[in-house]
Amino acid sequence: MDSDSTRDPRGTHTNPVPRPMASVEGVGVPPMPSVPPMPDGSAFLTWLRAPRPQAAPGIWRFRYRPRPEVEPTVTPARQLLSGAVIAFLCGWLLCSLLWNGYLGDFWQWPWYVMAPDSWVKGEGGQVGGAASWLYTWLVFGVIFVLLGKIGHWGELWRRFGAPLLRRAMPVLRSTVPAGRGAASPADALPTPDQDPAEWPQLRRAGAHEAAERLAAEGKAGLMRDVDHARISRAWQGVRSGRQSLAGFTGAVLKDGAAACPHPSGDRDLPARHARHDLLTGQVRLGTTADDPRNPYQYRGAGLALGPDLLGTSLLAVGPAGSGKTGALVRPLAESLCLHALAGRASVVVVGAAGAGLGPAEAYDVVVRVGHPESVYDLDLYGGTTDPDEAAAILAEALVGDLADPHPGSDSRRSTTVLAQLLGPFRAVHDRFPSVPELRQLLDGAPGPLAALRKGLTDTGHASLLRELDARERQMAHPGDVGTVLADRIALLDRPAFAAFFDTSGQSRPFSLRALDHPVRVRIDLPQRGHADASRILARLVLAQFTASVTVREDRSLFACLLLDDASGVVTPEAVRGIQRLRSANAGTVLTLRTLDDVPRPLRGPLLGATGCRMALSGLTPWDGQDFAEVWGKEWTETRDVTDRQIIAETPAGKAVHMLRRVITGQAPTARAVTVRQVERERWSASELAHGVPPGHAVLSLTTVQGEHAPPLLVDLRG
Repeated sequence: MDSDSTRDPRGTHTNPVPRPMASVEGVGVPPMPSVPPMPDGSAFLTWLRAPRPQAAPGIWRFRYRPRPEVEPTVTPARQLLSGAVIAFLCGWLLCSLLWNGYLGDFWQWPWYVMAPDSWVKGEGGQVGGAASWLYTWLVFGVIFVLLGKIGHWGELWRRFGAPLLRRAMPVLRSTVPAGRGAASPADALPTPDQDPAEWPQLRRAGAHEAAERLAAEGKAGLMRDVDHARISRAWQGVRSGRQSLAGFTGAVLKDGAAACPHPSGDRDLPARHARHDLLTGQVRLGTTADDPRNPYQYRGAGLALGPDLLGTSLLAVGPAGSGKTGALVRPLAESLCLHALAGRASVVVVGAAGAGLGPAEAYDVVVRVGHPESVYDLDLYGGTTDPDEAAAILAEALVGDLADPHPGSDSRRSTTVLAQLLGPFRAVHDRFPSVPELRQLLDGAPGPLAALRKGLTDTGHASLLRELDARERQMAHPGDVGTVLADRIALLDRPAFAAFFDTSGQSRPFSLRALDHPVRVRIDLPQRGHADASRILARLVLAQFTASVTVREDRSLFACLLLDDASGVVTPEAVRGIQRLRSANAGTVLTLRTLDDVPRPLRGPLLGATGCRMALSGLTPWDGQDFAEVWGKEWTETRDVTDRQIIAETPAGKAVHMLRRVITGQAPTARAVTVRQVERERWSASELAHGVPPGHAVLSLTTVQGEHAPPLLVDLRG
């Protein structure tokens, strides 16, 4: 059947040879069992039925135990133990006094009023005696309950008794054999209408046969988390009316868990290095540190990202070796590739060759610019046929970093120059010029311009002749921007790139317009020896991405661009493009070694355009100042403690003070505490530069719905 997860991304996938599903590790990754599992004991069903309560943005929801938003007051252990003992002794003393009659018999008046006279006089026999004992112990129990509340016995049990019992339970279970009354695992199963393994949403829609087939596949251990996510995505297409119920049911009955496959035929990645939960769409990056600067509900919880957060874009800044690639880009690329296999997302990962962004087998398209064995080429014009659109994208890539970032600047001259050449060339040749041809046109070579003029004259394009005439007149003026464009395009007209950017149809160019489909793309840039060309190509990919995803017809597919090194990529137009991605169900992940790689006027707009911001350890104080400003301030409670020396005036007081000074070594003082509310920075520049431990980062989050999470100290190794 044709579903959102089965469409061919315009011939951009590799040879669709199904590969065997690899056995991988991780809590959110159920491995394929080697033997047929028990009906209720397979790893897949355990993963599927695990609780995932609603939580604050960024919390790893798999088996998460919610915590209160405000930290409860914790009684010190010594005070708790002493108070519990004192409460017990007081209860014992009070009950002893009542029992021995030292306080009178007033506490027995309810017994005298309610009990029959024969019971009160002792003529009730065993029944009356038992009732009398019951009343006595009831009174004593009420006393101990009240004193237990005062002595915090419940908190004492939760902090000391319950942990000891939990540690002792495995030993007790190993020594006590299970009897007939032992509860079986099936007793804890949810009801069929609430069990996700029974596919209740399909049953409610009348697809009982498909639900039975999928439930049987899951119980037999033949279904994985990617299969569940992919079929759920196809079912969403049925519910939205894009696909038919009959086609979906037929595909499920025919192929079972392998129904609605990805065009590559893959049902999983070759290997996983991060912990994923495709039911919530999250990938775990680390653990929120148990630090007083973190909100209490986040402390100790796992931190995870998903499309709901990446849809606001993410900017990570940290020096080399701080974990940008290994701890952030690699897990996110792996997660988005899994989402693409499930038909939920399309991903483009851009980085230097050999940066460790995942094996080639994990992607459908691998573009190795400058590598002679690269199967795919990169479309220089983004797959468009409009000369003006192609000129705007190419101008952004070539000279976007040279444009004045101030609001009043005019950066459209380079776009106009390129449009004056691309339009006539396409009208004559029915294609855009290659890199050498475009370089000759920008240099003003007489031969190519004369041939282009002759072709326009023969075809009768008078309006395009006027464009070419204007271009030739501008070449004679000093300061013509065409010279700068020619110098920049010359960086791509190198022997290493001779086989790339072909427009004659002899190669297999990849266009980012294929992001309408769940495609996985990796683009390797030749940063070694071609650093300037790599920055041009990175700007080209970013410009094509922002231009293509914002005009998609079907925006239910999440699109994301991961740019491992965004140095020299951030331009005024790029910032404006990032701001438009949130409404298009798309996002970007940009990493920088320092904010100095971004022009000073663009640092504030860039931090404002990205909803998620990460400052890794090793940040400079200058970069920390920019993060501190964008994270703002908050009201906090401060305590000012003042110690004032006490001066004795009487001889006895002086003697006591002298004795106290001899014992303690300090003069007697009186302490005054002043509590006030002050406004302070959430994270100061000094704390970001010197207070973030190695392997940690400070991360703030924003969801596409507008929910915020304050800056959190995160351990990326946890």
